[in-house]
Amino acid sequence: MNKPVLQSPNPSATTPSTNSLSALPPAKAAAGIFAAYDTPVFFCELMRRTDEMPSSLRTVRDRLAGFDLSELRHRTSTAETQLYRLGITFTVYSDREAIDRILPFDMIPRVLTASEWEHIDRGVQQRVRALNLFLRDIYHERHVLRDGIIPASLVLGNPNYCEAMVGVRVPGDVYVHINGTDLIRDSSGRFMVLEDNARTPSGVSYVIENRHMMLRLMPDLASGMPLRSVEEYGLKLHQTLCEVAPEGVTDPQVVLFSPGIYNSAYFEHVFLAREMGVPLVEGRDLIVENHRVYMRTVAGLRPVHSIYRRLNDEYLDPLAFNPDSMLGVPGLVEAYRRGNVTLANALGTGVADDKAVYAYMPRLIRYYLGEDPILDSVQTHICAEPEGLAYTLANMDKLVIKPVGESGGYGLLIGSQATQTELDEFRAKLLEDPSNYISQPVIDLSVSPTLCPSGVEARHVDLRPFALTGKNTWVLPGGLSRVALRKGSLVVNSSQGGGSKDTWVMAR
Repeated sequence: MNKPVLQSPNPSATTPSTNSLSALPPAKAAAGIFAAYDTPVFFCELMRRTDEMPSSLRTVRDRLAGFDLSELRHRTSTAETQLYRLGITFTVYSDREAIDRILPFDMIPRVLTASEWEHIDRGVQQRVRALNLFLRDIYHERHVLRDGIIPASLVLGNPNYCEAMVGVRVPGDVYVHINGTDLIRDSSGRFMVLEDNARTPSGVSYVIENRHMMLRLMPDLASGMPLRSVEEYGLKLHQTLCEVAPEGVTDPQVVLFSPGIYNSAYFEHVFLAREMGVPLVEGRDLIVENHRVYMRTVAGLRPVHSIYRRLNDEYLDPLAFNPDSMLGVPGLVEAYRRGNVTLANALGTGVADDKAVYAYMPRLIRYYLGEDPILDSVQTHICAEPEGLAYTLANMDKLVIKPVGESGGYGLLIGSQATQTELDEFRAKLLEDPSNYISQPVIDLSVSPTLCPSGVEARHVDLRPFALTGKNTWVLPGGLSRVALRKGSLVVNSSQGGGSKDTWVMAR
């Protein structure tokens, strides 16, 4: 294994550019619904850019400008009604008044040029390669720990590190079969990785359904546009799961393993099983005999070879993890360890998307691949380290502070938007358990025109491309563009009031 000399001892990525859109030429006035649109300091995906506006974006902008606001609102209302009738919902457990909600959908798409997508595609593929090499290494030779590239305590003491995976060979050395990489753009328009999702990333169903909705309700906007298709995802996912089936299996049986109807992403489980044409199963539908997995059917037991599991490690097998779990399958982990079934994603991949490990990803890419990162990471301070904690405590009002194991926007503090009381309370949390937190600078996220109650306004967005890895890695052209619907909010997560947009990738 090549072990290139690292160029910097700093685990954090390159400090984000200080370029600002204040240095850019002013955006040209736009007509129609964009007449009052304003993006004073942010990079706008459609209206204000660092380069000359590509012709494809100009076409989208000009077509949108010709719409009437009342017509856009009518189509948006129609879209929301259709989404609800189709059952395209997610569950909010904390809301006692409404269990199932639709993800609010904005009819103004987010547009990426062919060159922008090519950059994202290469960067995501590079990152997935490094993640898989890292996971293989920490569960086998542990070169990366012995060479001091990342602290051993951060890996071996990580709550997501899975001892059951030590020494286990997985087909093709692929641990992360389905990956969601969260990207943002800073004030200069540069794409940056915000975090990795290497366990059970969700949201791809919205990518596909958003496109269906746009083509149905906005055909006059999409007509003639050279859009990359998102229709292949189900086929590619099934192909990936077949490619990583146990050795010697020529016609693998794939299933999607769901925790059940009360899971917040259950709609997506149903959707993806249908897209792949495979059974949707729960723990009660599977059984292990002689260290092999079978599915119960009306015709008897049927062998299962690849399982796309949508539940966390600790619930998979009561014999191996949580003995109180009623969701898992007794004996599943031992069948997996013996190579008789493939789990996607592999056990123990949560180490790779830990927010503290994230800080070392630039190092890991250079270490395993001998390449500089194509996509930069956000500068990250690890509060478990004295210097990181001291910096965070001294600059709380300027940082975003996140718990390392949380997702969905829960438990974080945006210092610039916090009250003094909130800062004081969070300071106490940091001092009590510093290893549970990292901090990052507040990035001026890019914005996209969004239909709001008072008209078309700028709202912050991010992007989650989805990558599938079997024999090769394929990235779905587009991804989930999430939008922070509340004015001024930087939190785009659906659980925190965010919505979504269709993501258009231009073919040329």
